[in-house]
Formats: sequence, C-alpha cells, structure tokens
Amino acid sequence: MPLPERIGGFLIDLDGTIVEGGELIPGAREALNALIQRGVPFRIVTNTTSKPQSAILAKMHTFGIDLAREQLITAPIIGRDYLQREGITRCFPLLKTSLLEDLGTVEFVEDSPQAVLVGDIGEELTYGALNRAFRFILDGAAFITLARNRYFRGVDGLCLDVGALVTALEYATQKQAILIGKPAFEFFALACQNMGVPLAATVVIGDDLEADVGGAKGAGCAGILVRTGKFRPDQTERSGIIPDAILDTLAALPSLMG
Repeated sequence: MPLPERIGGFLIDLDGTIVEGGELIPGAREALNALIQRGVPFRIVTNTTSKPQSAILAKMHTFGIDLAREQLITAPIIGRDYLQREGITRCFPLLKTSLLEDLGTVEFVEDSPQAVLVGDIGEELTYGALNRAFRFILDGAAFITLARNRYFRGVDGLCLDVGALVTALEYATQKQAILIGKPAFEFFALACQNMGVPLAATVVIGDDLEADVGGAKGAGCAGILVRTGKFRPDQTERSGIIPDAILDTLAALPSLMG
C-alpha cells in the first residue's frame, strides 16, 4: 500500500533504526523530537529480548530521549499479556532471566513447564538447555517465541538472532512456534491500539525487511525501510516485499513528512 494520505502515527523500530551497535544513529533523536513537536503519535517497537523494558528506557535517557513507559512496546510486554490470557505461569526459559521483570506472574522453572519460552539468550545458550527445551516441547509444552529475526547488527558485525534457534527446534520437534513479536499481526494491532491510531493510518519504520516492512504490510500498515542496521541491498533485490519508501536513515523522516 502507498503511504497514507494522512499519517496518523508511526511505529518505529529500535535496534538498527534508532540505535546501532549500542550507539545512537545520527539524526535519530532529532527525528523523534520532530514528531513530538508536531504532535504526531509514535511508539518505539522492538523485538529486543536481551534486556527488560526498564533497561531500554534508561539507555534511551542517556541518549537524551525520554520516553513514557507506554511509548516503548517490546515483545516481552506483548508476551506477558499473551501468557496471562492463556493461563501460562510456568515456563522453561531459553532467554535471559533479567526479562522476568517484564513477564508478570510468569515463573522460570526447570521441570514440568507449561511452555518453552524462547528469546535472546546469546552466549549463555548451551546444548543441554537446548536439548531440554526440545524434550519439553515433544512432551507437550507450548512452544512460544518472542521473536524470530534471522540476524542483527552487533558491535562487531552481523550476528545470528533468535530465528535460527527457533528454526532448529521447529525442525527437530516438527512443531511450529507461536510467534509473539514482529512480524506477528497481533503485535502491530496491539501497538496501534496502544497508540490510538488505526492500522491503515500507521506507518512502520525499520531496518528489517521481513519483520518490520513485511509485518507492517501484512497487518495493513505502510512500511518504510531504512538503510541502516541490518539493511542489505541484495535482500531487497531478492525479496518479494516492496517497501512503501526507503530512507537513508531515520534522520530523513521530517523531510518525508514535509
């Protein structure tokens, strides 16, 4: 779909769009300030599962970007609501324990879990933990992932992301994971509901052609790709996903708006 004639609000990705390798991308703060000055609603939306919402808000503060808690929507926050609706309180974690603060009443357990919950576990991943997750899923535990991105850009270059781990478990168990984060429709629907803007009047901006742009267009939003973060020209050439616009960086957003 083309960009809406009247844009009601923006959902803006975090890693690779606002920050890259732990540093603020030049012009990103000014772009967000332009939205604030014009009174345009926006939410920062991220599949990041390496740190809780409070840590992300604190890091943004060091960049001079002060967000209200409701302006930062993360996959673990959406996951918390999903788990509560499903009555799931006991999860075997393939993710970092620091995320417990975002997961409400969920308890991380080593035996008899109701679900295996997958996120960014990084170098803490062990074969033993992966194999236990495999066995729990075979025994009937729900298989839930907070994201399934293929890769991300770290300080030293591109790095494998959660999607590779999820795919390995899906292959071994022959069971499909339930996706909570982008590009799941529910993620975008709840983010727009939180912002108070209809899906059709919302523009999603990110560096991930599949999770950000593809997810946006699948949900009925417009999708803009930025040439930062994990952006790779060859991916756009091979993919059937066509962005509604491509920006060099988020800094170009005020010019796009006119």
